[in-house]
Amino acid sequence: METLLAIWHYIAAALTLLATLLASGHAVIYKRDSRSAVFWVAVIWIAPVFGAILYLTFGVNRIRRRAQSLLSDIDRTRHRPRAAAITPAKLHEILPDESKRLSHLARLSGAILRRPLLPGNRIEPLIDGDAAYPAMLDAIRGAKTSIALCTYIFDSRSIGRDFVEALTDAVNRGVETRVIVDATGARYSWPSVVPQLARAGVRVTRFLPTFPPVRPLAINLRNHRKILVVDGRIGFTGGMNIREGNLRKRAPRKPIQDIHFRVEGPVVAQMMEAFADDWNFCAKEPLAGETWFPPLEPAGEMPARGITDGPDEDFEKLARTIHGALSCARDSIRIVTPYFLPDAAMISALRTAAFRGVEIDIIMPMKGNLPFVQWATQAQLWQVLEARCRVWLTPPPFDHAKLLVIDGHWSLIGSANWDPRSLQLNFEFNVECYDRAFAETLESLIQDRLSRARRITLEDVDGRPVPVKLRDGIARLFHPFL
Repeated sequence: METLLAIWHYIAAALTLLATLLASGHAVIYKRDSRSAVFWVAVIWIAPVFGAILYLTFGVNRIRRRAQSLLSDIDRTRHRPRAAAITPAKLHEILPDESKRLSHLARLSGAILRRPLLPGNRIEPLIDGDAAYPAMLDAIRGAKTSIALCTYIFDSRSIGRDFVEALTDAVNRGVETRVIVDATGARYSWPSVVPQLARAGVRVTRFLPTFPPVRPLAINLRNHRKILVVDGRIGFTGGMNIREGNLRKRAPRKPIQDIHFRVEGPVVAQMMEAFADDWNFCAKEPLAGETWFPPLEPAGEMPARGITDGPDEDFEKLARTIHGALSCARDSIRIVTPYFLPDAAMISALRTAAFRGVEIDIIMPMKGNLPFVQWATQAQLWQVLEARCRVWLTPPPFDHAKLLVIDGHWSLIGSANWDPRSLQLNFEFNVECYDRAFAETLESLIQDRLSRARRITLEDVDGRPVPVKLRDGIARLFHPFL
């Protein structure tokens, strides 16, 4: 009996050692952050078996692996544009002298994104739902061949009813109509809009349903894109959901200010590509042909490129593009975001730019809609304030806009926030724009915000009461999950 117990002890010890070696080896090989690798190796060896289980549960990026496995069998939609792509050399020729260096950014983003930079685009800002929703509804009501709509939140009441009616009428006219609503976002209003659309004959699907919870990791894989493409020619994108709060003229109970964009030109096909990939994943139906991808003529002079980002093969493409833009900045960086929780690398890039003499303005809401995120933000603001970045808080209503303007010449618009969820977990869509006139338009919108904002200083952050600092510091510990 004692011999048998001794054998079992040896077997258990051998299995424990094997699990410890495998887990620590995995951490050493696959953890890109050396500090994270050291932390997990220490945990694994200090608490054998339990440490390996902790690492398997929380240390392995199973969310990204899940995304890659889910989307790996989808044939990506790629439309060959009629317009010739703008090469970095050509962009260097057409840019003004003071911004020719942006051709290097175009080379970098082209290598990262593997999408062409297309000429001939026109993008118009639409302020709040009061301007955006009528323009979107007019486009839907005038649709002749196709409508593709993807949104995170789609209210089933108020303005949502107007969209349901317009989409229903389009289906009755024989317009090919496809709608994607994120499964989590669909639950923001009750009853859900999805059954309403389905009963009306609209082809609609939820992105990654999470109930019943047969795929628990999918709860973090959310489609945060906002894309509307009508007849393959007119596009709308930005950060605006379909919600009553965006209609500020109606004095909603929880008002939201935001900016959306009307897009025309060849880059609309890249918006449609992003939608087609999502639809094919959800509905197993490829979208192709001139119904969805008609020939597109130039609508303006702006060079622009669509950016798809997500935890699949597009992982960190947007973050790398932003890093490239920050490194190119010489004069100014203007950031408008509802949530500001950049990782250490992004903070380092901002600090480096500030130390080079670049003026950096970071503009966010004075009162956020997610207190826990706001607490975590306050806990790390000292890092950018210490580098003399200027941080501004805008008064209510809650500002949901997302803008990045570099040196008054390069702009980034779209759905992504400056937080880990947008830059690592969500599926996002953004557009980079190389156009001084458009950047100046955005700068004027930013300046309007600055005129109403209160600047926060390092003294303000350091002067928080100790209980508030503890609260904010605890919230910051959950930074990767916010």
